[in-house]
Amino acid sequence: MTNSPDLRPTTVRYRVLAFLTLSSAIAYLTRNAVSVSESTIREDLGLSLEQSGVFMGMFFWSYAVLQIPGGWLAHQKGAKFALLLFMFSGSLATLGIGLAPGLWLLLLAQLIMGAAQAGLFPAGCYSLSHWIPVANRAFACGIFTMGMQGGAITSSVLTAEFIAVVDWRLVFIVYAIPGLIWVALFWFLFHNRPQNDPSVNSAERNLIQPVVEEPEAHSTNEKPVPWKEILTHSGIWFLCGQQVCRAAGYMFFASWFPTFLQVTRDVSVKESGYLQALVFSGTMAGCLCGGWLTDWVLNRTGNLRLSRSLVGTTFLMACSLLILSAWFVESTSMAVGLLTLGAFFAALAGPCAFSATMDIGGDYVPQVFGLMNMTGNLAAAACPVFIAYLFKMTTNWGLVLLVFSAIYAIGSICWVFVRSDVRVHTA
Repeated sequence: MTNSPDLRPTTVRYRVLAFLTLSSAIAYLTRNAVSVSESTIREDLGLSLEQSGVFMGMFFWSYAVLQIPGGWLAHQKGAKFALLLFMFSGSLATLGIGLAPGLWLLLLAQLIMGAAQAGLFPAGCYSLSHWIPVANRAFACGIFTMGMQGGAITSSVLTAEFIAVVDWRLVFIVYAIPGLIWVALFWFLFHNRPQNDPSVNSAERNLIQPVVEEPEAHSTNEKPVPWKEILTHSGIWFLCGQQVCRAAGYMFFASWFPTFLQVTRDVSVKESGYLQALVFSGTMAGCLCGGWLTDWVLNRTGNLRLSRSLVGTTFLMACSLLILSAWFVESTSMAVGLLTLGAFFAALAGPCAFSATMDIGGDYVPQVFGLMNMTGNLAAAACPVFIAYLFKMTTNWGLVLLVFSAIYAIGSICWVFVRSDVRVHTA
């Protein structure tokens, strides 16, 4: 008996997932290098605390504002075109940080990097919606977001090690290289849709069941985007609300946390990088476990809304309580341990948020994802500046923990009202 190649699905979808995960890791490698090297850059360039806060937050203004335009570009030109453009531009911006002689060019490089990465995740999510079966999407989103934290952890550890032995500028020049290599490989190996990839057999295409059938090359998508239906969806603003809370909470750890440890706990730059990496390791584990758990609930119950909202509301509240617990702890190791566990629970809610944009968006995943991520990153952009002024006025970092405990609790409540079982009407 001979085996037909179409009886067993090919595994090209896993290669696509690996490419997208690597893109998210590279993105977070470059963006998170700023937080660990912040104090070194500030001292070298003679920046004030407030100027440094603006520098760290500048990335998120363009990153937030251009989420929807970035998603629109992926929808119009295809994920391949968009992802190549975004990754190439991000690598050039990383190089620009390393070459910047002063504040204004640092700000410009951060703006460009934010713009480059703004469309990366809507485009990646859009691609996942075409390459990953519905029953496995949350887990795939978990792996995709795990790549972000893998890049963040790598950045925290490597940057801390590099800063100790080489000039900070060289760090950013070296970090520009992986994105350029990714662009070259992606150009040759990626196709927008399974039906356009000759290495995908019919069994894998039937398994994936893509959301929308589109040609590989297209210049425009003439179907109008139903913005009225998107903006009046019964749960879209609560989805945005939870993203605001998660993004603001995460941003504290991605921006001021190493400096906070250096100032209040008298740890070195190198030690602060490792402690930040520990918190990010909790986030990375949560991303993977959250994707598996969300898919498990869906496959056991068949209830789409329950699988998203139950996971989201339960674990954001757990995160809130853990951060509140850290406020009462004097020991640095104990406090960081509680915050790491809190980051783990917060990350459990990440994959279900990504999956919810696919559930709600249908043919318009980039627009829904872009709207959600835009609102979240407006909060993230304001977060470093807010924390700088809060500490300047109160000199009480413990107050920061109370604020973010409350923020995560609000995010938990938002998840109760997210209707991921209601798709945007596209008639």
